[in-house]
Amino acid sequence: MAVSVAATVLNEVRDIPALVSSLAAQTLAPAEIVIVDGGSTDGTWEWLLAAKSQYPALVPIRDESCSLKYSPGPIARGRNVGIAAATSEIVACADAGCTYRPDWLANLTASILAGTAEYSVGGSCIDPIRPTIWDLASAPFFGIKLDPREPTKSCTARSMAFRKELWQRVGGFPETVFLGEDTVFDGKVRKLVAPAFAERAKAFYHPRHSFRSAVRQLASYSITDGVLGVRPARLARNLARCVAEVLAIVALWWTPIPFAVVLVLENYFAFRLDWRSLQRKPFGVAAARLIFSLLVPWVVTWYQIKGSITKSNQPNRQNA
Repeated sequence: MAVSVAATVLNEVRDIPALVSSLAAQTLAPAEIVIVDGGSTDGTWEWLLAAKSQYPALVPIRDESCSLKYSPGPIARGRNVGIAAATSEIVACADAGCTYRPDWLANLTASILAGTAEYSVGGSCIDPIRPTIWDLASAPFFGIKLDPREPTKSCTARSMAFRKELWQRVGGFPETVFLGEDTVFDGKVRKLVAPAFAERAKAFYHPRHSFRSAVRQLASYSITDGVLGVRPARLARNLARCVAEVLAIVALWWTPIPFAVVLVLENYFAFRLDWRSLQRKPFGVAAARLIFSLLVPWVVTWYQIKGSITKSNQPNRQNA
């Protein structure tokens, strides 16, 4: 049974060669690699056209409606255009900014090909080759692992596969959503079928974050949560952390105990998800992690509330 891979890109000339070459080198050769370009102006489209001679399975599609200028959900629209164009019964989603090990597609689709699942998620991890300190510091707050061997049950369109018929049943990716379209899609799919959690099928993500870009991405995701009205429990937890931090500082006038308790809790929040992986990293990574973790409740609370009030998303780097 054939498997197609679909991805959507916009102004990704720096990352598109690594993406396509890693997809073309899969042990389970994709029947086609459908790349939808939303109207790039940086040379991405020209690279795709030139690469067709090197990669016979590459199917580039240019559709300028897959940009924020023409669609409120350009990423979702690009995914839907690519999946609709795919000729296989099974489609895997990939993303620019990622690369994939040769056995990625085989591992991701194994349960679907075996007939035991209709939907499979693989997750993502930070690319171990030259990550920035802020890639490592911010990773768990974006649902990204540091070690490719760590189990994951979170969804991301950087690594997911499904039967095309299932995608049609849920109405595709929601084109009214700017960011978080994969989360909404995942929620709809899980109401119909249980996902398979594929091992050794993570996308190797290399965001190349600076401190500023990591905070900006966290703010964008939080605004989207507010716009969609999702994850209210997460907002409540982060708001409670903000209140606790303020009260602990005020209480220093009388006693340091509340401050010490909050400090212990904040260290727990910073390192609880991947402390084993961090043990192999330089000390500076742990310090950066703690700094970023301390900012998380303030950024999430402010921007999620802002999104819920304004109902307006921020453009990302490609769509700005």
